[in-house]
Amino acid sequence: MRFSFVLVVLACALTAAAQSDAPADLISADRPGIADGSTTMRAGAFQIEAGFEHDHGDDPSVPVLLRYGLTSAFELRVETDDWNDAAVGFKYHFRDEPSLGIIASASIPTGSGDVRLSADFNAGERWSFNPNVGVAIVDEDHDRFAAALAALTVQYNLTRKANVFVDGALQTPEQRHGTSSLIVDTGAAWIVGNDTQLDVSVGWGAHGQTAPAVFWSAGISRRF
Repeated sequence: MRFSFVLVVLACALTAAAQSDAPADLISADRPGIADGSTTMRAGAFQIEAGFEHDHGDDPSVPVLLRYGLTSAFELRVETDDWNDAAVGFKYHFRDEPSLGIIASASIPTGSGDVRLSADFNAGERWSFNPNVGVAIVDEDHDRFAAALAALTVQYNLTRKANVFVDGALQTPEQRHGTSSLIVDTGAAWIVGNDTQLDVSVGWGAHGQTAPAVFWSAGISRRF
């Protein structure tokens, strides 16, 4: 079922990739990096970001993020990885220089969620930095606690449509009365046409008990 879903999305995206490659507004996806960007979807645009992820020792998952631009500065978001527990939320872009946005989400039915400040900084044409900081309400067997969140993606643009990146994410505490978890990730993304992005990444848990030992992911994002 999950493989069929990924294949359908991939087929749609590759069909659409045959369109004009003229300079235009390029897709901006919140995958594959851990930190989410501060920019929002344009008004009326819809985007699906899906992937296949495998954590060492766990069953594969298919994370999916759906985004819809309600206005030029406000988007609605639905995110899930197993369709039994979905997170609904929004992103609000409130500043251009530097680019800043607020991202908030809440899970159904657990009620856990998070609020993050996202920023994007460019260092010339090649380098960009994307930090996130925020707070989460974590549901641990119906016992909720607050945790601080931080993430940073460092991206190097090989071309206008291809990039490589490294990033990391910190949550503290990872469990009530626990220590911190740290995930490190690296990968690449490639934009096909103007509205399709393909990506691959691999990462590992550098610290903590809840972080996956090793994981890899491949995904596709498509804007409509």
